[in-house]
Amino acid sequence: MMHARDVLDGFSVSFWLPIGALTVALVIKLPSLVKMWRDPMLRAVGGLLLFACAVFVFASPAVIGWTNRVTGVPNIAAPLVYSLLTALCASWLLLIVAWRNGLSDRSASTRRAARWVVFAYAGVVVALWVLFWLADVPVERRQDLDTYYANTPFMREEILLYLLAHTVACSVTARLIWNWVRTDGLDAWLRWGLRFLGVGYATNLLFDAAKLTAVIARLTGNDLDWLSTYLAPSAACLSATMVAIGFIIPHGGQYLHERWRIRLAHWQLRPLYLLLRTVNGGGAPFAPRATGELRLIRRETYIRDVLLQLSRHLDEELRERSYDAALELDLEPGRAKALAAAVTILDAVAARERAPQSDSAASPSGPDTTYLLQEIQAVSRALRHRDHIEAVRSRAAAPGRENARA
Repeated sequence: MMHARDVLDGFSVSFWLPIGALTVALVIKLPSLVKMWRDPMLRAVGGLLLFACAVFVFASPAVIGWTNRVTGVPNIAAPLVYSLLTALCASWLLLIVAWRNGLSDRSASTRRAARWVVFAYAGVVVALWVLFWLADVPVERRQDLDTYYANTPFMREEILLYLLAHTVACSVTARLIWNWVRTDGLDAWLRWGLRFLGVGYATNLLFDAAKLTAVIARLTGNDLDWLSTYLAPSAACLSATMVAIGFIIPHGGQYLHERWRIRLAHWQLRPLYLLLRTVNGGGAPFAPRATGELRLIRRETYIRDVLLQLSRHLDEELRERSYDAALELDLEPGRAKALAAAVTILDAVAARERAPQSDSAASPSGPDTTYLLQEIQAVSRALRHRDHIEAVRSRAAAPGRENARA
């Protein structure tokens, strides 16, 4: 029977995946960090992403070997990585403190909690270095140091100390995040981001469980080193990737959703825009490098300007008859209103083509165009369904319809 060690040994743990994901998240957050550096939450997020990247860079076997070789001290990379991981734990808890009562909370209790986290985890970092200098660890171990030196005085305490600090921070963070996921009123993108963060921190507990189990096994004379050497790093990579995605989703999702909303609105206005271009033969100003927002604003402005030019040709009675006709076709009121407006605009365009010279004698008073100016999206969507428009137009033009409202 194949041993679990043999199965996991076949999987190569790539540290570049979490490093790449965390870097992307840091780049996305960077503009906000620069603009609002005094915000404690943003500082905590920035520190979290920075320390997370540093942990995976310095925990890779190649960099561990380089660090030991450059300093000339065997295994000095161990307290360095443990310190970075402890600083990462502190950034998790500082983020929780900043999130706990909202962005506006600057109470004494919040500041006191933040100071407690900083002092406690700074103390852990100092203890890690003191224990390392007291320990005797002459043989370089790049991947299995935790289990290899699990029975070594002082190094044993150092390993248990960093794992305990990591477990406490991860447990508190994961519990609070899953509580927030169930909070009402959250933006959908934020909720999904919190879910990925929750999965990420829960997976981090698998890292702790694997490491602690392997170390305790060594302390009791057993060998479960594969848990620490293979399973724990895989769990850490997966956890960091999930955490990075959790930070990316709210910002990236909202950005893409907004871009899609603007492009969709621009595309939906196309039927009405093309129809109104026949009125004056022109179009909205074209700028190849214009942003999506600017193109949408220009199209909306152009449509409203031309509708105002058409206002003298709008037949209010036709619109009312068309609205009644659309309701008789079992269309809901909003849809009926948009179709009636589309019929009226088509009739106005045709009327202007028959008598274009009348525009020069524009009357200051005319039909109320408020609905048309405010609901151009609904009217434009209605123009995509010419069969519905013709059905409404035919019913509105039926004999006796003109006197139906009399």
